[in-house]
Amino acid sequence: MFAKRTKRPSVDVTKLSSLIAEGVEITGDLSFSGGIRIDGRVTGNLIGHAAPGQARALLVLSEKGHIEGTVTCGDAVINGTVDGDLDIEHFLELQSNSRVSGAIRYGDMQMDVGAAVRGQLCKSEPA
Repeated sequence: MFAKRTKRPSVDVTKLSSLIAEGVEITGDLSFSGGIRIDGRVTGNLIGHAAPGQARALLVLSEKGHIEGTVTCGDAVINGTVDGDLDIEHFLELQSNSRVSGAIRYGDMQMDVGAAVRGQLCKSEPA
């Protein structure tokens, strides 16, 4: 009668090793591995690489955070503003305060009520 629910993908927030705090502004491209949390503002592209022994890089953008540029990484949890494209290989979570203006390519995605996207959504095919 009821369909079985499949286990939803999730992210491992214990991977967060760096913080761009509220009030901090960075201009220029940023490359990171492991995980990064952004509460401040980044104007430039973000590129996440898998850290040794870990499968994917993780970006967490808080409600206060703002990114102006393209984001490429394995997993992302977005609750702030992104003015640019998102290219998320595995799992993307758009929380209720997220605002994205740009194309989004994702493996799996969860979008909460209240999240806003201005752009194209494109599910990528598994490798």
